[in-house]
Amino acid sequence: MFDRKKPVTTAELRKMKKEGRKIAMITAYDYPSAMLAEQAGADVILVGDSLGMVVLGYDSTIPVTLSDMLHHTKAVTRAVKHSFVVVDMPFLTYHGQVEHTLQNAGRLMQEGFAKAVKMEGGAEIADAVEACVRAGIPVMGHIGLTPQSVHQLGGYKVQGKRPEQAKKLLDDAKRLEQAGVFSIVLELVPEEAAEQITEAVSVPTIGIGAGRYCDGQVLVFHDMLQYAGPNTKKMVKAYANLHQHIARGIADYVREVKSGTFPGEDNVFHADEAVPADARTYS
Repeated sequence: MFDRKKPVTTAELRKMKKEGRKIAMITAYDYPSAMLAEQAGADVILVGDSLGMVVLGYDSTIPVTLSDMLHHTKAVTRAVKHSFVVVDMPFLTYHGQVEHTLQNAGRLMQEGFAKAVKMEGGAEIADAVEACVRAGIPVMGHIGLTPQSVHQLGGYKVQGKRPEQAKKLLDDAKRLEQAGVFSIVLELVPEEAAEQITEAVSVPTIGIGAGRYCDGQVLVFHDMLQYAGPNTKKMVKAYANLHQHIARGIADYVREVKSGTFPGEDNVFHADEAVPADARTYS
């Protein structure tokens, strides 16, 4: 169990970058997983809209609503005292009118008790970022593979392999820094491009499939623990195999119920005195 003295802040995350201390971020979606992530020492816990695929069964993040994010953010923040909780703003909740963006971000902060919001995109969302920052809402950026734009990008694939694409990512990172983000997630980006971006901006970079030179890393709770089965994504390292243990445990339970061995003597309660025979029937 990790014993943290003070809550993590945006200032602490910037200090970690400056001092070369790596940032550990875990994506979690509910009370027990967030509690475990914090106990393990996670600096940042992200309530990702990837919950749409991981726990709601959608095939992308696009169907996820603001209500979905509020529901899961409330569960996570109830479990967390020290880790810094960031929540994804879901599809089309930070585009269009600034008032619309501020209202949605405000709800995630006021009702969900998140410490910050995360937005996908580069220069095209800079105005939304600036508006939130002016209003006192910390914003984490997210470039590279942006899952909310997966159909426009043509699928889940590495972004920034060609020089002109890498330059676009660097320009976007600098624009987000200028807009006031406190950190930037780099997803599915070549290690070389991620290293260049990390050196070029003053805010911490958090990589997922972006190599070894980011200021921190993020993995999804369910992926790193193989909660739903083996994960073949190259960017994921498995640290446990919960699926195997859970499946075996449930199978044992079903078998014992069907065979009549559960509940056993250790699992039942007895009355202080024998129940009278006439109390067992009703007229």
